[in-house]
Amino acid sequence: MTPPPVSSIDVRTIAPADRHPLILSTFGALAPGEGMELVNDHDPRPLFAQLAARAAGEFDWTYLERGPATWRVAIMRTAKPSRAAGCCGSCGGGA
Repeated sequence: MTPPPVSSIDVRTIAPADRHPLILSTFGALAPGEGMELVNDHDPRPLFAQLAARAAGEFDWTYLERGPATWRVAIMRTAKPSRAAGCCGSCGGGA
């Protein structure tokens, strides 16, 4: 059984440049076991790739609705962040 999302973000009315930062900061605030629902006007595959690069192994991505006008995705935090927030890990400081 999937727990209900902590928040739902409908980005259809948000400027495109502001969407990913808002979604990523909301995801970053989730504790393991918490989730969020994303509502979008297109398939958010680029967001999935960005999240996978930043939080590999730390989330589940489940499509709830696949367009054509509305796309809904449940994003669940499955593990705590492996690095300090905002740290890319290249200096070793977040390890």
